[in-house]
Amino acid sequence: MNDARDPARRQLMLGGIAAATLTLAPARVLAADTYPDRPITFICPWPAGGTADRSMRSICQIAARELGQPIVLENKAGASGMIGTQMLASARPDGYTIGQVPISVTRFAQIGSVKVDPLKDLTYIARTSGQTFGIAVPANSRFKSLGDMVAQAKAKPGAITYAHAGIGGATHVGMEQFAQAAGIQLNAIAYKGGAAALQDVLGGQVDMLADSSSWAPHVEAGKMRLLATWGETRTPRFKDAPTLRELGYDVVVEAPNGIGAPRGLPAAVEQRLRKAFRVAVQSDEFRKVAESIDAPVMYQDGPEYRTYVESVYRQETELIRKLNLKELMAKG
Repeated sequence: MNDARDPARRQLMLGGIAAATLTLAPARVLAADTYPDRPITFICPWPAGGTADRSMRSICQIAARELGQPIVLENKAGASGMIGTQMLASARPDGYTIGQVPISVTRFAQIGSVKVDPLKDLTYIARTSGQTFGIAVPANSRFKSLGDMVAQAKAKPGAITYAHAGIGGATHVGMEQFAQAAGIQLNAIAYKGGAAALQDVLGGQVDMLADSSSWAPHVEAGKMRLLATWGETRTPRFKDAPTLRELGYDVVVEAPNGIGAPRGLPAAVEQRLRKAFRVAVQSDEFRKVAESIDAPVMYQDGPEYRTYVESVYRQETELIRKLNLKELMAKG
């Protein structure tokens, strides 16, 4: 008799198929039901102690409570944030390795200095907060205003130095945009992060610092002077410092931080992470930390964050051409 016509045998066969299907189901699907069941690694592509590091540590602490597992932050600094970004994109897409995505990856990918395609190789979890960038000098600097600095830079092209957090990064590109708008030539000194750049400016080895608000406590303590900020409007904490745009230079740099994961994250895991980081970014606890480091909250959920990255990618194509960034990168 044909097996398919025997009801008892047919039922046995169907039961076996169902069991085999469960046995062979992709591990990523089954794992999503219990995610997370162990600590999560968070890659921060900047040195410890900077504003990005402080921001990410705060968010991770809150999100860890939501997820019920520790989030262990690892600093993987270098190459203007691209070493950590490359590690993130290359990690296993299981939700146990996530990290900060520097928006400058949209620039470095097109320049060719990092093997990451931000439009294809990353899963976007949340945009978190912006940064308050500014130009600061030691309190005993000969520059009393940005106008003073510009006048002297025009008199001695290339003589004035500034420290930044890495070639091609937001602080470097922002200063070069400003220099081009002002018609001046400055001498850029690259560091692996803002903390090291700050120390050399405070020590008098470099004339100026271009950074997010690592300079803030030193300005408040009277050890540094803030010449200008780079946002759309003045920052409330330093309302006496003009913006570059106010001073006649059409330059605005905010470079929002965001959180991502490798491409291929299981949908259920992605949803779990998006929910946890939504709660974290929108919490009063994080807002207080963000205010303390002058990092305006600029939350976007994963899909909107991806759309934002795509728009920045298109803008960077023109900026790379305008500033001859490929040539600058080649010179180091």
